[in-house]
This record gives sequence, C-alpha cells and structure tokens, in this order.
Amino acid sequence: MTFNDIFKSSFLENVTSVSLLDMVVAMGLAFAVGVFIFLVYKKTYAGVMYSSTFGVTLIALSMITAFVILAVTSNVVLSLGMVGALSIVRFRAAIKEPLDIAFLFWSLAVGIVLAAGLIPLAVFGSIFIGVVILIFANRRENTSPYIVVINCDGSESEKAALEFLKGRTKKCVVKSKTLRKGLTEMNLEIRLAEDNTEFVNELADMQGIESAVLVSYNGDYMG
Repeated sequence: MTFNDIFKSSFLENVTSVSLLDMVVAMGLAFAVGVFIFLVYKKTYAGVMYSSTFGVTLIALSMITAFVILAVTSNVVLSLGMVGALSIVRFRAAIKEPLDIAFLFWSLAVGIVLAAGLIPLAVFGSIFIGVVILIFANRRENTSPYIVVINCDGSESEKAALEFLKGRTKKCVVKSKTLRKGLTEMNLEIRLAEDNTEFVNELADMQGIESAVLVSYNGDYMG
C-alpha cells in the first residue's frame, strides 16, 4: 500500500462529482428566485399578522432544496439514503393561511427544478406563477363584509332592527340567533352600500335595542 492509497476513498472522489460552476449557478439562481417568491408573498399577504421569518424561510427552502437535489443527482446511493433520512422528519409548524402552502411548494419546486438543470422552466415558470398570484390574490370585493351583534329585548325590536338594517345596507343575512330570558342576541352579516357606519349609532338608539356592535369581518364566509 502506497502513501496515495491511504487517502484514496470514495468520499474524496465525491468532492469533484458536482462542478463548482454548477454549484454557483444553481445556488445563485435559487437565491434570486427565492427573493422573488419572498417579494410576491410580502405583496400579496392579507392575513392578520405578517411574519417576516416565513418570508426568509421561503428563500432558505429554495436554496436548501437546490443543494440537496444537486447531491442526490450526483450519487445514486446518496439519493436512497436521503429518502430514508427525510422520511423520519416531521414538521409541526401550523400553516395559518391556505395560500402559504402554495408558497412553500413553490419554493421547493424551484429548488428541485433549478438543481435538475431546467433553468428556463424555473425562471419563466416562477414569473408566470408570481403574476397569477399577484392578479388573483390582490382582488378584493368592492364591499367589505361586517358583522353586527345586536342585543334586543323582544321580537318587536328584533323585527324593527332587521327592517332598519335591510334599508340601510346592500345585504343583511342573519348568521346566528341566541335567545335568553328577556333578551335576544343576533349576529348578522352585512354589506355596506357606502363607507359610512353612522347607522350603528341610530340602531343603538332604537327602542328595545340594548346594544349594537359593528365588527369588520375578513374571514371565510358563504357568499
């Protein structure tokens, strides 16, 4: 055995299995497209509380997936081991917005496609997806929905409140109704004809109305 045989191993041979140019191009493009995904996410986010860490995660996912796929494509044995290693990973982070799932899969797909060498598909596909999300995610209803919570003391005041709201709003639908002894509580979804909430003051001053609360509502609803 010679001195060179001591340092000869399959591990050292794998060092040059992926060229430096391939690594630089794949990681650089993964970072650039990841930043583009992050900007689209930041522009289209419509949740309650924006998380900057999730945006950074999208960039990191693109780059991490790219270098993992580069390693897998250079070694068949490594690809089998990678499948086994990743199969035991469990993620417990809750996804608060349904659109966030699309951004996660988008970042993963970009890393896979770039590492596979399909650069035009990754770039133009990401641009097309970004434009589609920007167009549809930024569409908003002309009239924002509101929830009105009314406490009244009987059926007569209940009917009067409903007639009043139907006359002052574009849409008025009863969502729930709770009856207690001597008190009725109603939750109604309304759409305003114009951006004016002064009618709530008039509603609260009506005879038989104990209280009236107006709440902005931007969750899922049946329309």
